[in-house]
Amino acid sequence: MKASPYGVVPAKVLGSQDGLSFLRGILAGRLPAPPISKTLAFRLVAVEHGRAVFEGRPRAQFYNPLGTVHGGYTATLLDSAAACAVHSTLAKGEFYTSVELKINFTRPIGSAGGLLRAEGSIIHRGRSVAIAQAQLKDVAGKLYGHATTTCMIFAAKVAN
Repeated sequence: MKASPYGVVPAKVLGSQDGLSFLRGILAGRLPAPPISKTLAFRLVAVEHGRAVFEGRPRAQFYNPLGTVHGGYTATLLDSAAACAVHSTLAKGEFYTSVELKINFTRPIGSAGGLLRAEGSIIHRGRSVAIAQAQLKDVAGKLYGHATTTCMIFAAKVAN
């Protein structure tokens, strides 16, 4: 039975598998994608240990008052890619949370710009801290932004 396309997976289900298996479940449609991916029209397209890739197509409804795509869209794609690169390294029973996100915007995005790709990868994975980076590019390889994130890793505390 295929999962609903969007939703939140209970913590007990999330903690019952390693991070890479969980993300592969979303990619394959066995688990729901997070609702934010529907709201902002992006999706997970590839994942492996220490790497996650998202694609999105910006829309005019994401414009800020200046007539370009709001920086929050760029931030969301970069955060998703970098954080999921960390998520892909989690062992069964481990959780994580972002403690810092640093973004550099390199150029404005318009809705006619086409498909964008955010690729995240691990820089360092320790026992309790992981650092990852991500870049947001168009299909021609033009850079729109890059980010680094620091994530805290901890053991899951799930109620029975």
